[in-house]
Amino acid sequence: MKIFCIGRNYSDHAKELNNPVPQEPVVFMKPVTALLQNNKAFYYPNFTKDLHHEIELVYKIGKKGRSIPENLALNYISEITVGIDFTARDLQQKCKEKGLPWEIAKAFDHSAVVGKWIPIHELDLDNLKFSLSKNEVTVQNGTSSEMIFPIQKIISYLSQYFTLSLGDLIYSGTPAGVGPVQIGDQLKGFLNNVELFQTEIK
Repeated sequence: MKIFCIGRNYSDHAKELNNPVPQEPVVFMKPVTALLQNNKAFYYPNFTKDLHHEIELVYKIGKKGRSIPENLALNYISEITVGIDFTARDLQQKCKEKGLPWEIAKAFDHSAVVGKWIPIHELDLDNLKFSLSKNEVTVQNGTSSEMIFPIQKIISYLSQYFTLSLGDLIYSGTPAGVGPVQIGDQLKGFLNNVELFQTEIK
């Protein structure tokens, strides 16, 4: 299983981090050890002092494909959920300043929270509303229609370089509102106002 992540896919988020709005999808990957499932707690790592939440729509690939045209791309999605791309912002900034890859800031153990999966036939893929609450206060929200690159484009783009396989995940980018978490925080992720995950920072 592969975990693909798309960076800077919401223009307001790119702007809040002083990043240019991309002309093509920004792609990075996480290993399977990054997954955090079943509402398990997240343990604050000792290598960062600035850990940020990033809520995202997460798509699961339902069949193998390569060089997929955009008009057929939705046929390759089986389920959707929401998840968190935890980011060690201080490490990421150091990597960016040196022109280095982001993996130590993005792909560490349990950095990819994933919620309960929903079959795609139950959802309007063009108007998915999602949000993150921290200690019962909404801190991020977005809709799928706000993506710079919609999921059809992302799937087609990824499949030009990688064979997409059954069970692969695509974290599709975060809207504005990213921010720090602290030990003791309670995070909950919602899709269309339905809670799909919760995790406590320990």
